[in-house]
Amino acid sequence: MIGRRYRLRSLAIATAGLLVGLACGTTQGAQSGTTPTEVGVTSTSIKIGTTTPLSGPASFYAPVSKAANAYYQYINAQGGVNGRKITYVIYDDGYDPAKAVPLVHQLVEQDQVFAVVGELGTPINTATRPYLNQQQVPDVFVATGASKWGAEYKQFPWTIGLQPDYVSEAKVYAKDIMKNHPNAKIGILYQNDDYGKDYVNGLTQGLGSNSSWITATQSYDSTAAPDVSSQVAALKDKGADLLLIAATPAFAISAMKTVSRLAWKPAIYLNNVATSTVNTNAVIAAGGGPAIEGMTSTVYGKDPNDPKWADDPAVLLYRKILSQYCAPQPCDPTDATYFAGMGGAWVFVEVLKKVGKNVTRTALMNAVRNMNITNDPFALPGMMLHTGGADQYPSTQLALEHFQGGRWVIDYNVINAR
Repeated sequence: MIGRRYRLRSLAIATAGLLVGLACGTTQGAQSGTTPTEVGVTSTSIKIGTTTPLSGPASFYAPVSKAANAYYQYINAQGGVNGRKITYVIYDDGYDPAKAVPLVHQLVEQDQVFAVVGELGTPINTATRPYLNQQQVPDVFVATGASKWGAEYKQFPWTIGLQPDYVSEAKVYAKDIMKNHPNAKIGILYQNDDYGKDYVNGLTQGLGSNSSWITATQSYDSTAAPDVSSQVAALKDKGADLLLIAATPAFAISAMKTVSRLAWKPAIYLNNVATSTVNTNAVIAAGGGPAIEGMTSTVYGKDPNDPKWADDPAVLLYRKILSQYCAPQPCDPTDATYFAGMGGAWVFVEVLKKVGKNVTRTALMNAVRNMNITNDPFALPGMMLHTGGADQYPSTQLALEHFQGGRWVIDYNVINAR
């Protein structure tokens, strides 16, 4: 990980708000009798919110918030968390920062949420993070693996990620490439923002003295139509024989279909946020099955489609919750994006449990900054979530997986990218 330097004054200002809150305990909002309550919290409820792409070029991620909400409904049916039921306010930002910013203002100023939880997308969170930190509203478990959520925790103490960061993921790919594809000519397709650039930087760092293997790079704009055929063709023309696709699902599908149409046969590495069965099935349906056979990715959660987990308690519960609480239906349990969303909600509920009955924003941030979770039922065996001190990357562990015979096959050798 590459940390960043900030001026001393900036660091002091950035951390002062949180430290004051930790010392004083912010108690805003309505009061019941003489007992102050936190914004968005009553004796029987906790209101949280998020913005997410229910429509637009990244709508493949809509299952993340739908599955999270289904899990919260399930928890509510069990009596809630320490006697409080969770209300999850979800707004559609279309994966557009210009839409997300006013929606986050609405969540904070009108809906008066206790916290923003699981907001999806690197460009979205980059745009909304300054406001949430200025307002000292917890901005937790953002659904993006950009490295800056961990690297910039001092400047933005109210924001924290959850999933393995993209730099770590790319370093795992670099290790595998050097082992299995020596002297590869690498082409990279990436989203032209911090999300995509993390993969380019991570692969460059991971390759080290072999970074010259990167032959060419091509980028795309996240707000453009999801067609990257010209970029993929350009990488082929540059002589690349290994392709890293660092893209959101719609663009990744376009890339894989283009590889097939060009009759190009590079070794393919596909970033893990685009590996859903829905995505691979779309490529197969378009005749691209042979092109993606054998491609490599990474994984940190169980695959609900893997026969290995057919009788796993977490997978069985996942299917039950989707069938009973996910709305609007249908919610396809074979789409592992739902599983990822439910896994993130599980972590948030576990942290809330540890906060206890005195729920405040500063107490929540104390809990997420000092996690040590080793029993996440949605994660692969051996995975853990840990934060503390200067280490604010909850997870840097990943396992490799390969697409074989129409499904992902996992190598259960867990790799720590650090």
